[in-house]
Amino acid sequence: MTYSLGVIGGDGIGPEVTQEALKAVEASGVDVATTFFDLGASRYLRTGDVLPESDLDSIRKLDAVLLGAIGPAIGSTDVPSGILERGLLLKLRFELDLYINHRPFRSPSPESGYVGKAVDMVVVRENTEGSYAGEGGILRRGTPHEVATQGSVNTRFGVERTIRYAFDLARSRKARHLTLVHKTNVLTFSGDLWQRTFDSVAEEYPDVETAYNHVDAACIYLVEAPERYDVIVTDNLFGDILTDLCGAISGGIGLAASGNLNPERTGPSLFEPVHGAAHDIVGTGRANPTAAILSAALMLNFLGEREAASRIEAALQPAPPVGLSTQDIGDWVAERIRHGNN
Repeated sequence: MTYSLGVIGGDGIGPEVTQEALKAVEASGVDVATTFFDLGASRYLRTGDVLPESDLDSIRKLDAVLLGAIGPAIGSTDVPSGILERGLLLKLRFELDLYINHRPFRSPSPESGYVGKAVDMVVVRENTEGSYAGEGGILRRGTPHEVATQGSVNTRFGVERTIRYAFDLARSRKARHLTLVHKTNVLTFSGDLWQRTFDSVAEEYPDVETAYNHVDAACIYLVEAPERYDVIVTDNLFGDILTDLCGAISGGIGLAASGNLNPERTGPSLFEPVHGAAHDIVGTGRANPTAAILSAALMLNFLGEREAASRIEAALQPAPPVGLSTQDIGDWVAERIRHGNN
């Protein structure tokens, strides 16, 4: 079948790495019909548009979306803080009900020259609630008595569906181990909801071993002994922070892929590398498209094209030779997908 794929290249190196990801999809043999969307900082600066309803309506009809990177250059004041994050990225998550942020981390093989600790884990992050839901406000702005509040919104519905996804994922993996990460000793309301829901759902999964870590302890364990983790489930804010750390300990954030998922498939899911727009290396050929390519593999797997996804992942083990340009890496990976890894 032919899948309808939306492509948001975005800003900085986003279009460059996305182009190489599309090469991998083409080499896999999966048929996609692509629609390109001009969204991001450059669009906002030209027209003032962030996510027009016409584009959102078109995106709703797709099978999946592949995104490169969004954001202005570091230090730029042309795009007000939060405009793109809330108006584009978070809006897509909320409008499309992308309530699971699925981020796998696997360190490169030793043949690639990687000398860090072996990592093979997935972080499941609740993606539409918590501190990013937008609850809060400011009183007496600009005065010495200014007050700012930023609430964390947690519903039993939102927490439970995330935890169930994580249990199902853990059950499908070899280790069958799931760790809840939160801060229940201080966040006694939201943490209590997460813990009680986790414990309740765990009764339905007797074959999955469970554990709990405070988020600060988890940061230490991830650095000292990441092999203790198989699947982590956590809230929106903690998940955002932990996954950057997971990227750093598993070969670098430039290798980290992610999926913003609607498991019920009532709309398209969105796949993107975790890294930023890196405006400083645009056009230099130094951008590593590995995370974008792995995001494309994650997308194909979610669409049911598991064999094609596996071939893309296998093509990146071992990692591409050092010194290749962005385009050369894409060509190297595509060749290995078509003809094997030899």
